[in-house]
Amino acid sequence: MIIGIADELSQQWIKLMKLSPIFILLVSVVFSLNVRASPPNVQTPSPVIYLADNLDEPDKLGWCIDTKGRGFSERLHAHSCKPQGGDVQFTFDAENGLIKSVTFNNKCLSKLNANLKTNFGLLECKLGSALQTFKYIKSNQEFRSMNNDNNCIVVGKNSRNAGPFMSRDLFLQQCDSIEPKFKKWVIK
Repeated sequence: MIIGIADELSQQWIKLMKLSPIFILLVSVVFSLNVRASPPNVQTPSPVIYLADNLDEPDKLGWCIDTKGRGFSERLHAHSCKPQGGDVQFTFDAENGLIKSVTFNNKCLSKLNANLKTNFGLLECKLGSALQTFKYIKSNQEFRSMNNDNNCIVVGKNSRNAGPFMSRDLFLQQCDSIEPKFKKWVIK
């Protein structure tokens, strides 16, 4: 009887081992689908700078740099890209390293201080300002601070309702401490 049970267990173990590679492959495929970036369906007219991953934006509009509130504001955050454009439209002046508002003349994305995790404001553009100059690295789609190559423009991990849209924080953080989906930007 013990030999019979041992043979049966042995047969079940062999069946399980044959299925094991299939199970591992299936788990790998499911996991990789969850890790891949989900690109947004940005409807904002060009020029626009938006996050490469849609994250949790429910309407698949993507995440753009935006002024807080309606119209002009000196504070910036990430916001659902608005189909009509407006205060979510920014362009990158690579020659001078400035991220410029399209809607508000001579206004640029600016760090509000030199610290990490600082928020951004929309202030008068100043050529050469360490608080306003960035470089865009096409190979990994990151905006890095010109005066500290280790710091990137990132969006916060948590989103919140913003009327009919969504918003999240926008700040500077050490590049290697944040997942790519929170720091990869597309310039269109």
